[in-house]
Amino acid sequence: MILRYLDVLLVVIAAPVAIALGASALGCLIAAGAWVLQRVLQQLDRRRIAGRGADARFGLNLIDAFGRIWLLAGAIVLAAVIGGRRDGLAAALLIFCAYSIAFAMRLISGRPQRGLKR
Repeated sequence: MILRYLDVLLVVIAAPVAIALGASALGCLIAAGAWVLQRVLQQLDRRRIAGRGADARFGLNLIDAFGRIWLLAGAIVLAAVIGGRRDGLAAALLIFCAYSIAFAMRLISGRPQRGLKR
């Protein structure tokens, strides 16, 4: 169970550590908030999509994935516009690290089994 949310756990731990080490607070907080928000949306969308037919699930999963990526890209732009380059860079780095961890966990967990909900 904890492995499924390892990326969220590490973002929550890494943001304060990065701020303590001198990273931009605004960028780290915006990135951490956006990451947690997109993961919450992912779980809510998975529940809604699971009840649909196979044809609809493919399209809805695609829209869900791209929508969450745009949310994260928007967070990086927002941090840069509000706080400047340093904040945008901090947001981009935190999101990149969280995405890399989530991607690695997805690779390690393997292909989803039919009939099992993740």
